[in-house]
Amino acid sequence: MMLRICQVLYSRAGPSTGAWQPLSFDGGAFHLKGTKELMRALLVLRLCAWPPLVTHGLALQAWSQRLLGSRLSGAVLRASIYGQFVAGETSEEVRGCVQELRTLGLRPLLAVPTEEEPDSAVKTGETWYEGNLNAMLRCVDLSRGLLETPNPTGNILMQLKVTALTSTRLCKELTSWIRRPGASLELSPERLAEAMDSGRDLHVSCLSSEQNQHLWASLSRLQRVVQHAQAQRVRLLVDAEYTSLNPTLSLLVAALAVRWNSPREGGPWVWNTYQAYLKDTHERLRRDAEAADKAGLAFGVKLVRGAYLDKEREVAQLQGTKDPTQPDYEATGRSYSRCLELMLTHVSQRGPMCQLMVASHNEESVCQATKRMWELGIPLDGPVCFGQLLGMCDHVSLALGQAGYAVYKSIPYGSLEEVIPYLIRRAQENRSVLQGARREQELLSQELWRRLLGRGLWVPN
Repeated sequence: MMLRICQVLYSRAGPSTGAWQPLSFDGGAFHLKGTKELMRALLVLRLCAWPPLVTHGLALQAWSQRLLGSRLSGAVLRASIYGQFVAGETSEEVRGCVQELRTLGLRPLLAVPTEEEPDSAVKTGETWYEGNLNAMLRCVDLSRGLLETPNPTGNILMQLKVTALTSTRLCKELTSWIRRPGASLELSPERLAEAMDSGRDLHVSCLSSEQNQHLWASLSRLQRVVQHAQAQRVRLLVDAEYTSLNPTLSLLVAALAVRWNSPREGGPWVWNTYQAYLKDTHERLRRDAEAADKAGLAFGVKLVRGAYLDKEREVAQLQGTKDPTQPDYEATGRSYSRCLELMLTHVSQRGPMCQLMVASHNEESVCQATKRMWELGIPLDGPVCFGQLLGMCDHVSLALGQAGYAVYKSIPYGSLEEVIPYLIRRAQENRSVLQGARREQELLSQELWRRLLGRGLWVPN
């Protein structure tokens, strides 16, 4: 009933009162951060913009360990890249990082740095995936435990990598089957949802006996994570990956949505990620949003530009298939803008039944989102939030947070051995983002010079 009342209120909402006031991303909010933090950020962002460091990151890490020893090499990493992009290793360190973010008006989006790469060696048995399940469940508990109040305002969000719970080989196999005519009935979201709810074995004709057993175990793991997350009031944002995997990932999200995104459950507990750099994203997003509306399901979306462009083009060229990506950066920007407009319109019509994370480091996209929210009467701390990576794009995150918007920082955590390979893979996927962070570097330099020449250096207690 409350959701329905909110929908009616949203449908009647118009532009907010008062004139539109665009945000300023000029680095003015950097005054909230200490000098040491700004110096580290400038150093690390400049290092990450150097292509050889990103390309040969794993080899350089191994070389530094041989040259400096594990302890000294680890200390250097903790003082630089690890310290910039990672919350810490222990729950206490994560809590400390999150507390600092909260004082800046920012919120945590925890991420377990575990995934299975598409070309990695095949895992035997379910042990590795079961271990990842336990890590995901602990992340749910940590996400909930970070809040100091029993009834928090706003959403508690957490990232989920499906390829930590099921094999990429199975995802590829199912994707090839999904793309065939007539496969929709056997692999419908409703059938998978029923299998997850009932706990009965599921048989898919295109899979071997061993693969069917792994599929059933994977569904069971996903069900356990979402069930636990819903009980802890934590909403799960499922990451998108490569196009060879995404149809299967979307099918699994749709199956989970049938069970967990109904109005009686209290809004979307499972969100999907849509990558604007793919040519078909706008059409898929439109279709999925309309299908959720027609079925009476809540719909949660994380909208990103995408991080696998170079790899997707390379695979398409090797396989002689059509390139699925947008032709250039400008086309990707137009795609993101269209998807953003589509989702904001749905949010304005459906209210809390439709929720969106604008996951972007692009100032134009953020400005578009904030302006359209004002025009459509969407509240600042409502069903639309913003997301950026920890340690990057702070001039945008801080400006949004200080203006009252809901802003989340994606926060990996774990040991050096777990997180550094994960960070290097993310850096290799986000080369354009890292190399395009020149404006942030300029703003950091300006603030540091201002403190040095004007008011002195401020070092927080």
